[in-house]
Amino acid sequence: MWDVESFRDHFPLFSAQPGLAYLDNAATTQKPAAVIEAIAGYYSNGYASVHRGTYALADAVTRTYEGVRKKAAQFINAGSEKEIVFTSGATGGINLVAEAFLADKLNSSRSIVVTAMEHHSNLLPWQALAARCGAYLRVVRVDPDGRLNLNSLAECLDEHTALLAVTHVSNVLGVVNPIKEIAAEANGRNIPVLVDAAQGAMLHPIDVQDWRCDFLVFSGHKVFGPTGIGVLYGKKERLETMRPWQYGGEMVLEATFAHSEYAPAPARFEAGTPNIAGVTGLGAAIDFLTATDRSAALEYTTGLRRYAVGLLADMPGIRILARDAADSVIVSFALNEIHPHDIATFLGQDQVAIRAGHHCAQPLMDYFGLPGSTRVSLAPYNTKREVERMAESLKEARRLLGG
Repeated sequence: MWDVESFRDHFPLFSAQPGLAYLDNAATTQKPAAVIEAIAGYYSNGYASVHRGTYALADAVTRTYEGVRKKAAQFINAGSEKEIVFTSGATGGINLVAEAFLADKLNSSRSIVVTAMEHHSNLLPWQALAARCGAYLRVVRVDPDGRLNLNSLAECLDEHTALLAVTHVSNVLGVVNPIKEIAAEANGRNIPVLVDAAQGAMLHPIDVQDWRCDFLVFSGHKVFGPTGIGVLYGKKERLETMRPWQYGGEMVLEATFAHSEYAPAPARFEAGTPNIAGVTGLGAAIDFLTATDRSAALEYTTGLRRYAVGLLADMPGIRILARDAADSVIVSFALNEIHPHDIATFLGQDQVAIRAGHHCAQPLMDYFGLPGSTRVSLAPYNTKREVERMAESLKEARRLLGG
């Protein structure tokens, strides 16, 4: 049995903002006290740079920093902490792979395969790279129920495919894709696979070795950690072949005016002074999640989503996207001709925080024939009463706005 009130007690926001129903967790998650305290503690009690000093404080900070790399590896079951690169976020990790791994492999005969449900972060880097290199994009279709069409996937993958980039969980629909099955389809053709796990990492177990993906990214701020920090997992054999993307301190073994020898991975991809505070907070977030019964949290949150769908389903004029996705924690919907931004603004005045628009997934909205949607995204600290407040406010919005 999930104890939502005990879980909420870890998050200072809910006592600071007692009237707020925060239902915008696909955008970013709230931070537990342990994460806030870890970041504050680094700045107030143990601030130094990493990998540089020979004094005790710098050594301690370096041990903590590299310890988080090990925690991140364990969190996703990577084979080694050397397969973990710290980035600015999932977007930064995807761009790193695009430039450092794929750019040199593209020409007019090669393709990059993406899906119709990708966040712009897992579409635009590949689109821009393909245009620059003369390659082309192929797009895996989505079925009307919001699921990926796996027949379309098989049709898109061929001997010309340079990379398959796929989201683990849709940030619009909440649909969880069968990554192991999808990766197996690509593995059978020796096609590298990148997984965007930004939406799934909070509640779903990730096992990169079992999934057999080549790359995986996630962001700290969507797993109760700070902004500005993310993780890129890359198979050792992939990282070893990749050239640096950014250049500067820390990523070089020897530098002369004539020649420079670059450090091995992961240091090769972490030029400059890193986001040490962000890594510290990420470590605290991973500890927090590891100590949480994520299976119970997921069961509770998917049940809360079903409750929300039940409250909204009979509302005249509503269209719920991927309505029957049992594994989803997101409810995205359109309500007659009422603009999503008007709905979100109205609910915001009732202190119900939701999101409206195309959610950085404009092609998916186009597929559903919508200019945008209203999105309610849930986390294990949300309550039935918060969901009820959302539904009550939405009904009032419909009455006043004429839906």
